[in-house]
Amino acid sequence: MYTYTSGYDQEEVFIPKGQAMGGCAIGIIKIGALWFPLMPGNVSNATTFNFPVHYKWMEGSPNMDQIITTKPDPAFLEQTIKAAKELERMGCRAVVGACGYFANFLTEVAAAVNVPCFLSSLMQVPIISRALKPSQKIGIICANGRVLSSAPALKACGINDPSTIVITGAENLSQMQNVLQGRGHLNNAEFEQELVGLVKQMVSDNPDVGAILLECTEMPPYAWAIQKAVRLPVFDFTTMVNWVYNAVVRRPFAGFI
Repeated sequence: MYTYTSGYDQEEVFIPKGQAMGGCAIGIIKIGALWFPLMPGNVSNATTFNFPVHYKWMEGSPNMDQIITTKPDPAFLEQTIKAAKELERMGCRAVVGACGYFANFLTEVAAAVNVPCFLSSLMQVPIISRALKPSQKIGIICANGRVLSSAPALKACGINDPSTIVITGAENLSQMQNVLQGRGHLNNAEFEQELVGLVKQMVSDNPDVGAILLECTEMPPYAWAIQKAVRLPVFDFTTMVNWVYNAVVRRPFAGFI
């Protein structure tokens, strides 16, 4: 754990043995085998954030099927725990997973480290739900709707009542297929149009949706366009990571009375 006050020059500073870097409060676990463009806004693009982040690539090159699944792979769980421990050792104050389906392992990973773990954007759902009218729902746009609907990720993130959410999968979109298949390319403008169309259709079919949650890390680059189209609050990985960062890196207030 970190120990400091604002006056570094007035105290002795200690770090954990083995920490070889500093200044990166947010550690992000990445699936190393995936191959597609990482647009600004993607959690895996460091320019998304106005603060430093530290990435840890998963060892063993796990594939997408090992994480987007209803039956989490125990071997992948062990790799995730190992990555989280490494990020903690490097001084990260919170651990994030660069895929919403990392939530399948949230309980076990959080128990294995001494820093908070925010492995999925889905963790925001309980907070958002309590901010809406009792009659309203949260529309979740995810990489694979069929898998998410029955995956342990929902319960792990505190989503116990399926009647409070509407899940819509983007797996049939042509550009999402480019991502899921790791083809190394995508059409950015077309992906935006596809996602906007998908969300508009979901809201049209479910007028009780009061907020949108983008589960997939590939979707935040298009959050602005989605909000412009449906005029609803849009949450995603970036809203969560910025919130977490501001909690683990508090700064003194400046101003006057």
